[in-house]
Amino acid sequence: MQRASSLVNEMNSSANPPKQLDQSQLIRADWPAPAHVQAWVTTRVGGVSSAPFDSLNLGHHVNDDAQAVAENRQRLTSFCHACGSRGELVWLNQIHGIDVLEPRSSALDEQPACTPIDADASSTIHPSTALVVMTADCLPVFFTDTNGERVAVAHAGWRGLCNGVLEATVATFTPEKNVMAWLGPAIGPNSFEVGESVREAFIAAATDDELEATKAAFLANKPGHYLADLYQLARIRLLRAGVSAVYGGGLDTYSELSRFFSYRREAVTGRMASVIWRNQPS
Repeated sequence: MQRASSLVNEMNSSANPPKQLDQSQLIRADWPAPAHVQAWVTTRVGGVSSAPFDSLNLGHHVNDDAQAVAENRQRLTSFCHACGSRGELVWLNQIHGIDVLEPRSSALDEQPACTPIDADASSTIHPSTALVVMTADCLPVFFTDTNGERVAVAHAGWRGLCNGVLEATVATFTPEKNVMAWLGPAIGPNSFEVGESVREAFIAAATDDELEATKAAFLANKPGHYLADLYQLARIRLLRAGVSAVYGGGLDTYSELSRFFSYRREAVTGRMASVIWRNQPS
């Protein structure tokens, strides 16, 4: 970790101000959201962390060098500020649940919390408040409405997805019929092997109308094991919540080593961030 610390110290010197992320190093959500809604996903490129966290690891909990993570987070914060957000980013302590945090006031007016709140999604109407979830195979999902009056982001691992984290996030919007969603980078359907218990959990939670589509999201590949399509399972649940305008999907964090962190591929690895906010409409 000494190399990462020395890089941070060098970049924080007066002669070498901290670098800012370039748009080419992130993925911008490709969806018909209003222009004042900003939604971006980091890749593993553009930071200072050393292997196996190289280089833009944003997770403090993975045993990376703390100074390197702080520098990486500052780079993301600076990028968001340059694009219109203000104050501190709203980070969560993700626990694979379904709770949704709704910040009571703008992040500009709040002091950064010493300990992030336990939740797996956040939603806000406050301009310039940047909401974040971290992933490394789980599915990040952005939400907004057709007027861009509210934005939200959810972390959907298979447990949270099965238990209703997407439906809980959609429930923060009124009316629900105006919501659109974008599915960010996650482990793909050719890479996500699960056991029978995961398949059974989704089938048990499916409605009669969802049953066949849910079964089709699991492809048997060996006795007692299936390849699961998180993107398809998310679309099923979003439709249940009244969201038919769903974009994104199709990426595979597991297979793109140079671009994404993947916990399934490398248990010791970094985390990407998905961040969304709404600027004040002009």
